[in-house]
Amino acid sequence: MRVAVTGGGGFIGSHVVDHLLAAGHEVLVVDVGAQWRNPAADYRSADVLDSEGLADAFADRQAVFHLAGAADVNDVAADPVRAVRLNVEGTARILEAARHSGVGRVVLASSVWVYGATVGPGERTEDAPVDLRSAGHVYVSTKLAAELLVHSYREMYGQQFTILRYGIPYGPRMRDALVVARFVRAAMDGRAITIAGTGDQQRSYVYVEDLADAHVRALSPAAADQTLALEGGTPVSVREIADTVCSLVRQVPIEHVPARASDYQGANISNALAKELLGWSPVTPFAEGVRRYLGWLSEGTVT
Repeated sequence: MRVAVTGGGGFIGSHVVDHLLAAGHEVLVVDVGAQWRNPAADYRSADVLDSEGLADAFADRQAVFHLAGAADVNDVAADPVRAVRLNVEGTARILEAARHSGVGRVVLASSVWVYGATVGPGERTEDAPVDLRSAGHVYVSTKLAAELLVHSYREMYGQQFTILRYGIPYGPRMRDALVVARFVRAAMDGRAITIAGTGDQQRSYVYVEDLADAHVRALSPAAADQTLALEGGTPVSVREIADTVCSLVRQVPIEHVPARASDYQGANISNALAKELLGWSPVTPFAEGVRRYLGWLSEGTVT
């Protein structure tokens, strides 16, 4: 299949590109500054706000994976207007270019952060109702708005979609600002690991290779017009992340600072639908994923 991946030169996107290529797909990466490149893919520089460039890039594509946007929640908090332009207006421009180019399906990267705005008892599923008063972080609002646009384009213009709500990703190529990378770097440097809040907050981390595998599976007809939570396996507390890093790298002090405003506190989220429709489940235990990340760092690789 001929596919395009916006943001395909970034942390998650580059792994998605690798897996799509390995599965035999023809991949065009659309990215303004691809940090990670696969020589088997084609690359084109185009911004998510560049309608003309996007239309040209999508001209002969059968599916578009839309991963570009503002992903660092600290950057979003620092410049919310820019984040809205990238994540909301950018998604609208992707959808518009896709429908005018005859793209069969748009696969949107969303986040389990949206479950912070859902209500109801017990385990949360993809159809958990949203309470807009609980949106909290601007990042959550941008992701909810992007999902709403995807549904509207399906209703109004017939544009097929798949929404993938990512669990908290980690692994090779991740940004230094991400919590696992920050803890690893601190331990490697012999500095104290700093935890925002109590450290009791739990998140189900998902290894990036497992996440990328789900994207290949999401091209199946079963995923058309579906929203799928790609949640990790066993929940891991921030304190457990610090302890894991200390056990694998070096014992360093652990210090606490005040929690970030509107931080994602985690929720009990089901990934049963992804297993049912795609045959997908995360397979990499957290500690093993951290070991692989450490191995990648030690190799000093740029691939």
